[in-house]
Amino acid sequence: MRRKVLATAVVAALTGTAAFQAVTTTASTASSSHGTSDPVYLNTRYSPEERAADLVSRMTLAEKASQMNSSRAAAIPRLGVAAYGWWNEAAHGVAREQTTDNSNPPILTNTTSYPVSLSLGSTWNPELMYDEASLIGDEARDVVQDNQRDLDFWSPTVNLGRDPRWGRNDETYSEDPYLTTAIASKFVNGMEGKDENGRLLREGRGYLKTLTTLKHFAANNSEFNRRNGSSDMDDRTLREYYTAQFRSIVQKSQPGSIMSSYNRVNGTPAAADVYLIDTLARKTFGFKGYFTSDCDAIYEIQAGHKWQPPGYPRPLNQVERHAFANSAGEDLDCNQGYHDQYNYANTVPTAVAQGITTQTGLYTENDVDVSVVRLFTARMRLGEFDDESKVPWVREARKRLAPGTWTNSDANNAVTQTPERLAMARKAADQSLVLLKNDAVKASGKRAATLLPLQVPRRGSYKVAVVGPYANPESMYLGGYSSIQGAAGKANQVNGFQGISKAVKAIDPQATVDYLPGLSADHNTVIAADVAKTKGYDAVVVYAGTDNKTADEDTDRKSLALPGAQAQLIEQVADANPRTVAYLETMGQVDVESFKAKVPAILWSSYNGQRKGEGLADVLLGRHNPSGHLPFTWYRSVDQLPDIADYGIRPTATTQGRTYQYFTGPVSYAFGHGLGYSSFRYSQVRVDRSSVDANGRVTVTARATNTGRATGTDVVQLYAATPDASPALERPIKRLAGFERVTLKPGRSTTVRMQVKIADLAFYDEARKRYAVDQGRYELQLASSARNVLGRATTRVRGSLDAVPSVVTANPHTAADAARDVPQRVFFAKGDVIDPQVTVTLSDDRIFGHVTKGRSVDLPAGMTVTYRSNRPQVVDVSRRGVVKATGKGVATVTAKVRYHGRTATGTFVVHVG
Repeated sequence: MRRKVLATAVVAALTGTAAFQAVTTTASTASSSHGTSDPVYLNTRYSPEERAADLVSRMTLAEKASQMNSSRAAAIPRLGVAAYGWWNEAAHGVAREQTTDNSNPPILTNTTSYPVSLSLGSTWNPELMYDEASLIGDEARDVVQDNQRDLDFWSPTVNLGRDPRWGRNDETYSEDPYLTTAIASKFVNGMEGKDENGRLLREGRGYLKTLTTLKHFAANNSEFNRRNGSSDMDDRTLREYYTAQFRSIVQKSQPGSIMSSYNRVNGTPAAADVYLIDTLARKTFGFKGYFTSDCDAIYEIQAGHKWQPPGYPRPLNQVERHAFANSAGEDLDCNQGYHDQYNYANTVPTAVAQGITTQTGLYTENDVDVSVVRLFTARMRLGEFDDESKVPWVREARKRLAPGTWTNSDANNAVTQTPERLAMARKAADQSLVLLKNDAVKASGKRAATLLPLQVPRRGSYKVAVVGPYANPESMYLGGYSSIQGAAGKANQVNGFQGISKAVKAIDPQATVDYLPGLSADHNTVIAADVAKTKGYDAVVVYAGTDNKTADEDTDRKSLALPGAQAQLIEQVADANPRTVAYLETMGQVDVESFKAKVPAILWSSYNGQRKGEGLADVLLGRHNPSGHLPFTWYRSVDQLPDIADYGIRPTATTQGRTYQYFTGPVSYAFGHGLGYSSFRYSQVRVDRSSVDANGRVTVTARATNTGRATGTDVVQLYAATPDASPALERPIKRLAGFERVTLKPGRSTTVRMQVKIADLAFYDEARKRYAVDQGRYELQLASSARNVLGRATTRVRGSLDAVPSVVTANPHTAADAARDVPQRVFFAKGDVIDPQVTVTLSDDRIFGHVTKGRSVDLPAGMTVTYRSNRPQVVDVSRRGVVKATGKGVATVTAKVRYHGRTATGTFVVHVG
């Protein structure tokens, strides 16, 4: 073997995919469960990407194209490739598996259904999300084919809840990028078999448990025009708000895939948007996985958008739309949903033959190769092509459930709804409930006290009325993308009335718990007789809600009103009985102004899973001290909001802005609001530095004391504001910079510490195309909500950000390719001199080297790039930095960038035939 050579060269271009955390690293250090005579794609001594490249090299163009459809990728028996369903769902429990061809994935039966994402957002508990997601990942392995196929799940939804009318708000975690990142990154890590910091778990032996998909990229937050509308905004808003959570989750968790959205962003369909998919996601954020379209967003390029790319002679046809999408970096076509008869599998070979010039260059089989290698890299990382006995996630699933015993019907007896998983569903429901209000009321012969928790006596007469059709429905609504619950699954469900009744009678067997519908069958009329009956009860719980008839995927809300006569029901019951609790299980904010002052206690959650009744009872009766906080701003009225199609978030002359960051009007409840049965006091709020460099950090400390009578958990929040900023800069009122869950016994105290990295407070400067930190005074606010500040500390920021290498990517090709306008390739011939076309993005988002066709930026003075091959017999790097294909095989080339004393690396795989 020739000596490995390290050479330095200053280059002006590139792109490639940084190496995934591999099962193994290099051939010289790895051990294999396969013999050395096995083909590379079956040899675990090679990295997943190297193995994928070898497998794809053995395919025809038609076979490659057949792998680029979600529903499903075809089997290739001669290579041992099984049919694979990419479209699977698990937003709040495993719900769909793509086991059929050319159809939407079948909905699964009797899998565990947890509270929806918005409920998890209201827990403000990333660790809980991680634990739940780990169980979802386990159940996924239990039920999918052979415990090892169809393991890519198109969850979580991380679009921000910027407008409560959006039909899919219950799928989001929050209106805030920071909180969304904190929760959703733990979903990714738990599902994929990583630790909480995003590293592969040791017990996984280098394999992923599942793959997750961040969706929908980007700015897809209105249903009425989601398939053919354009979300228009400036680049600052796009980066600081609509894609900020995607960036942060990629950096914290590196999910397996991202789904592009249906809509256009600033006029370009997201499914064919080079700027979104390649420049931002891959080259700026450092995303290393594959991109899938929404279903069927590539079809909508033609059918809905009728898109005519700049400089193109006409709108794209059915072949060209696929070429433009794939060349932009859309690796997988979700070919069901909204679709016609055309898809990647039956158009890509034609597109290659036609020699279509797209926005990135000449469309060739090389573009196809790049995508299919990404797709098979994902499958390799899951262990699909390896000895089943060596993949721990397969072994563990088969220990829990014998192979072949689970069936997608009620005959499965809900066997995967284990006690551990049902207990987690209850725990998540407990922690998601937000106590919005809890006023004192006077009981007969007693002093006034807060209504909650209800004081149920151990014996004697005690009567509770549970009112409202959502409390005891014939079929319990669990949220979008839920599994079907057959008889066996329904036996594990607990609705509101059932949960309250059982819990009250467990305390006082003589108690009475009655259910009263309260509304007519169509929910539009209050039943006066039921209201009159509530006068005689010791406590009344009015259970109000929404469901998929209120809004859903494809349908936005027109108003924030509770459906039907539910608001009137709450008002009338509160008038009849002052000991009334209103519980709102809704898709998000609803108008509470008509009854807010009348009811002494209000609880909220979103759709709260199959054990929702237990969670509600736990909070009502004090078994769980409520700790949930709102993940959104609770607006008073829809009249306060801009048009739903307006994607601006900053105030204008005619609008009040969006979210707690910018909204200037009055609210019903502030972002972050939430009460408990304990009270907390915070004192001695301090910051450790009165002045800090832009590249530094500060630590805010405070003394927290539980001044109540019960052990409780509070979520203390830290916000950063720039009070001296010029109004012309349009800075936010404040931004969430940290939060901490604090659990204390009565009378106990602790010190809370939250660290803030000043660089995380930077703003995007459109004129300079870079992030920069404002100099001057920063106010750090310790708060119980965005509008209830408990203490302040200030620090002054000086200096500017150090720009250091952050992301290195590559688009390797040859000089001959450049002459033909071929942008990239994986497969090279012996003797080819490889131009890596490196791209370097700095930590302030400035980008250098190869950006895209027609745009390259010279590397800054002092930046160096060196290359290293892990197999010089396949790819050699000369002393002068020339990268050359020297022999048959597959190798990984690492590009190492050094600048301002810091380094960053990226890799690309080269197959030499």
